Amino acid sequence: MNKKSTVVIDEKTPLLILAGPMFLELFLNTMLNNVDTLMLSHYDEYAVGAVGNANTIMFMMNILFNVIATATSVVVAQYLGAKQFSKMNMIYTLAFAVNLVIGFILSGAFCAANPLIMDFLHVSPEMRPYSMIYIYIVGGGGFITAVFNVMLQILRCNGYPKIGMWVTLAINVINIGGNYLFLYGPLAYLNIGVAGVAISTVAARLIAVIAVIIFFYVAKIGKISLRYLRPFPGKLLAKMIKIGLPTAGENLTYNLYQTTLLSFVNAMGNDAVNARAYCNTLISFAMIFSNASAMSTQIITGHLVGAGKQDAAYKRVFKTLRTSMPITIALASVNALLCRYTLQLFTDNQNIIALGQMIMIVDIFVEMGRCLNMTFVSSLKAAGAYIFPLIMGILCNWGLGLATGYTVGVALGVGVAGIYAGTATDECIRGLIVMYYWYKKKWFGKSVVDKKDTLELEGKGSSR
Repeated sequence: MNKKSTVVIDEKTPLLILAGPMFLELFLNTMLNNVDTLMLSHYDEYAVGAVGNANTIMFMMNILFNVIATATSVVVAQYLGAKQFSKMNMIYTLAFAVNLVIGFILSGAFCAANPLIMDFLHVSPEMRPYSMIYIYIVGGGGFITAVFNVMLQILRCNGYPKIGMWVTLAINVINIGGNYLFLYGPLAYLNIGVAGVAISTVAARLIAVIAVIIFFYVAKIGKISLRYLRPFPGKLLAKMIKIGLPTAGENLTYNLYQTTLLSFVNAMGNDAVNARAYCNTLISFAMIFSNASAMSTQIITGHLVGAGKQDAAYKRVFKTLRTSMPITIALASVNALLCRYTLQLFTDNQNIIALGQMIMIVDIFVEMGRCLNMTFVSSLKAAGAYIFPLIMGILCNWGLGLATGYTVGVALGVGVAGIYAGTATDECIRGLIVMYYWYKKKWFGKSVVDKKDTLELEGKGSSR
């Protein structure tokens, strides 16, 4: 296996070396998600809200796929940092195979539960057919995303952050081209609309998976083969599940909480649903830099903790925050100032635009808290402290976010902006709590790789 990377990851690695390509990758990925919304907004307004509802469910599926993908990131980063190369092919194969199986199971489960999901979300009769067909197609191809998530984590941890950027660019081109063909181009006569958009999305992701697997072999990062799973590494799988379940659980509880809030919004009428969908499109751009910074710091933190350099990791995370927070606030503020005009890219409905302006003002506070959470929670996971974020997520999402959102948005009649006020309350308070946890160094000593484990791995590696 080639142990050299295009980027050397240690305490001296400049943040932008990793965050720059990841920022562009996330930007392009956001474009991929939102191109569907923009192109559908000129096709059928009901289709926009319908796809927004469906994407909430797709995001939940993606969280479940990240049980193993996130664990892969933590384990690969720490073992590379500890210079334990003998087991990397086994880790790569295990992550790939398990997520592929999980992908098939969840794809089938979500398709089977599609009607129940529509009932739970209170999707309107006008939007329901669109949402269901989108979930059947994109959800049915969810196993593709499961494999892509794992491969992308492996490439990033090995110092190849630019690959995701280029692959995502290609996905965008393919997706836009496919959307055009089905909505306005030569295939428009088929009149399949949302189904066509879903087909182009799945096709683009399939090509992306093929591309990253080819690069994995061409760059000689490692190998994926079932022979590395003989005898089956049950202890390693248990360790990865132990890492991944709390990590994914934290994200899952957040998404379930957001889904519950969405059911409140759906009860407010189609204008509120569309305002939320359009605003989330704009909001996704405001959070890109802080997300890229958090993901980059997570990789660096994993390498440093694996190498036993906890103090360097401690300082590095605060250094990231000093960069990401001001930029996040600036982006969210610009979003709020310009939303009166940017929302007109999607609709000329003045009621939707008015609702959107209120949402975007509240979102400034949402993004401040979200920046704190992404930065410190990602680093806690990389350091092996994956239980505390889960506990805080459950308590704050439901105890603060949902309660405040319902009280302000529904009970007091503020509407959809009140729902976002609940999210802001959750994000800000939870962010301060996890920052304090990191500051007090409660995560010290939770590394996945310790001396005993290292000796065990070396012993098994030499016996093979």
